[in-house]
Amino acid sequence: MKTILHTIDTTGPGGAETVFVDLLTQLPKDDYRPVVLIHGKGWVYDELRRRGVEPFIMSAGGSFNWSYLIGLMSLIRREKVDLIQSHLMGSNVYCSLAGMLTRKPVLSVFHGAVDISPNSRFQGMKFGAVNMGSRYLVFVSRSLRDDIVTRTTLRKSKARVIYNGVRTRDFALPHTTKLREEFGWLDSDIIIGCLGNIRAAKGYDVLLRAIDVLKHAPRFKFVIAGHGKGQLLQELLDLRSRLGLEERVHFLGFNDDPAGFLASLDMFLLPSTSEGFSIATIQAMAAGLPVIATRSGGPEEILTHGETGWMIEPGSAQAMADAIQTVSADNNLQQRLANNGRVHAAKTFDLDKMLVAYQMLYEKLL
Repeated sequence: MKTILHTIDTTGPGGAETVFVDLLTQLPKDDYRPVVLIHGKGWVYDELRRRGVEPFIMSAGGSFNWSYLIGLMSLIRREKVDLIQSHLMGSNVYCSLAGMLTRKPVLSVFHGAVDISPNSRFQGMKFGAVNMGSRYLVFVSRSLRDDIVTRTTLRKSKARVIYNGVRTRDFALPHTTKLREEFGWLDSDIIIGCLGNIRAAKGYDVLLRAIDVLKHAPRFKFVIAGHGKGQLLQELLDLRSRLGLEERVHFLGFNDDPAGFLASLDMFLLPSTSEGFSIATIQAMAAGLPVIATRSGGPEEILTHGETGWMIEPGSAQAMADAIQTVSADNNLQQRLANNGRVHAAKTFDLDKMLVAYQMLYEKLL
């Protein structure tokens, strides 16, 4: 049995955090022993404990925390770690350094372009550390790999692409009327949902303007499930109010049952301006929903326009509104997108495929 140290920058919730938890808890227990290090309590901590994993907690605050690096090396030696797998830029840097100093192989995972801040201090040194200390650099889509290796000094020769996966059968639930009943919507109303934390790159401002374009079609109702707080959420609420959309658009906050949420929808919409991949899109396909998504990076590698989803350019409220009308008006199109999407998700993006791909890299490193 080999011991793998798993670590990530953030405490969640989110797509990267979901993949992080799924991966380390679903690997064969007879082959791999997980040791988990996170920066604090939160969704990741709670979810790990719910699944029977007790993580170590160590703060890494500051631009560079020498105490964290020393503590990380001590943990690697004390737990007799054989392999280190890190997620997101900060953890990738620390683990690459620790891997060099403890002579342990490191697998660094990048989940999105937001991992790489153009204003980050000592960026060149950080990339140099990852290049030297990581044996492989895993990107969750080809477009993300190409984007990051093109505009940074990270080595393409070390880059590998492994798509994120979900347990697709968990999303094959019967349709429910929960949201329809909760908000008093009619059977003839069409419920369109988004699933993703409130961040600028999610394009929810564009969505609100697209809904404003659809003022003449009040049967369209919208729900947005995702963690949000602070200035951006307030700006979205203010925009919703100015557009007079309070009765048609509801921000539900964090949702800990994505399968149940998706089962209440008639259609799924991804309005993002930038996506490294999109776990939510895979989940919606697995749930058998017709999907509309922007060409924002990762979705182009998930969907085929007109076959497994409906693709639009990002940032255009008019294009989004037109797509909603086009797909909703054609029952045959909806059925084709839903059926083909479900089959494609199961064949290509199931969690088991992701696990096998990572295990193949583990075998090379160990």
